[in-house]
Amino acid sequence: MFLVILTYQKPLEVIDALLEAHFRYLEDTFARGVFLASGRQEPRTGGVILARAESRSILETILADDPFAREGAANYEIIEFIPGKVAPQLSALLD
Repeated sequence: MFLVILTYQKPLEVIDALLEAHFRYLEDTFARGVFLASGRQEPRTGGVILARAESRSILETILADDPFAREGAANYEIIEFIPGKVAPQLSALLD
């Protein structure tokens, strides 16, 4: 399991112009079962993604397809972790 922290590198005007393409990218990646949760940071300096991938390198390849990455609009910090305990409604994350 991975936690991905996005940090915007370009002004919000650039981010906003890329949002529609970014949202399509998110929809596709959620549909493939890679992303489990996502949202923007508050204050609006980037975003956070909870992801499941077979390896870090596979996740890096998937993240490279994000319009934010392609346009150099965000940096990605990837933190790998192994969930040991979750709330009952999230028990599938332990599988």
